[in-house]
Amino acid sequence: CSGLIKIRLKFLNDTEEVAVVRPEDTVGDLKSKHFPGQESQVKFIYRGQLLQDQGRTLHSLHITDNCVIHCHRCRSTAALPDASTAAPDAGSLPISMGNLMVPAVMVVLAVIWYLRINYRQLFTAPATVSLIGVTVLFSFLVFGMYGQ
Repeated sequence: CSGLIKIRLKFLNDTEEVAVVRPEDTVGDLKSKHFPGQESQVKFIYRGQLLQDQGRTLHSLHITDNCVIHCHRCRSTAALPDASTAAPDAGSLPISMGNLMVPAVMVVLAVIWYLRINYRQLFTAPATVSLIGVTVLFSFLVFGMYGQ
């Protein structure tokens, strides 16, 4: 059995299977050999990277004897879309409450600053200093999160 390597296929429920393959086998070969008919429902993860390219060989991915490949079985193909069918606008964020917090706080700060400028008499010196501090803190937070 020279030239063959053993790969441990580990699943989410902590079960493992041992696959005996050749280093020149591709990711697609490994899927079709061990998951026939379910190739599109199985995703492989190796060293934190999703193995999307079905044509890459195990040797080119530096997969050696006794390596662990994590396997994820989807119930349907729509649960985890394939990279070739993914939308080109992958950089956009989904709309959620967390993504709306930054613009909401910005609007609130803008309204408070408008009131501070136009109705000076309502703001004491400690209130103005506090407003400046909150604005600076929020600016650092935003630039830290979204700054490149």
